[in-house]
Amino acid sequence: MSEKQQNATAYWKENLKYLVILLTIWFVVSFGCGILFKEALNEFKLGGFKLGFWFAQQGSIYVFVILIFVYVRIMNRLDKKYGYDE
Repeated sequence: MSEKQQNATAYWKENLKYLVILLTIWFVVSFGCGILFKEALNEFKLGGFKLGFWFAQQGSIYVFVILIFVYVRIMNRLDKKYGYDE
């Protein structure tokens, strides 16, 4: 296997690792906070709304948008690390 191929394989593995981590965070926030942990979170209020309801309606969307920016930043670093930046 050539060095270029090994570099591409390592890049892809690291990319998948970050994808799994970020998608897990999104799943926990959207499904976990909005559905599974709703009752416990509803003990608290945010902006006049129960926290479980807020996560189900708004929080998971905010977290998703934040995760997009985090992914862009991570991928920019990864591109530089493996020499794929322009």
